[in-house]
Amino acid sequence: MTPVRLQSAPVRFDPRLTDEDREIGGGRTGVGVVTKPETKTAKPALYKVLMLNDDYTPMEFVVLTLQRFFKMTIEDATRVMLHVHQRGVGVCGIFTYEVAETKVNQVIDFARQHQHPLQCTMEKD
Repeated sequence: MTPVRLQSAPVRFDPRLTDEDREIGGGRTGVGVVTKPETKTAKPALYKVLMLNDDYTPMEFVVLTLQRFFKMTIEDATRVMLHVHQRGVGVCGIFTYEVAETKVNQVIDFARQHQHPLQCTMEKD
């Protein structure tokens, strides 16, 4: 394959240009350097998964749910369950949007399958 040469208009001598400018063609030859702009990748937004207290779901079921869907130890799950019980709401974890949405749906579906009114939601961190 033969390289393609760009044709440029003749460059007239301009006394205001430096020797370096003349070597580059004074910016008039149509030849230049293309620079790729630096792109920055933004970190994804994070969301808190929150569990809400109710008066009907057994504490043991909440602990089981926290262990199953949030991979908590029994000690951590018990601590979060007591926080939810005493304060009405507790953070189960912080995730990207898709992961948080999936976990909320899994918890609600699991609770419904076991006929518990347990509620789980998410909010932007």
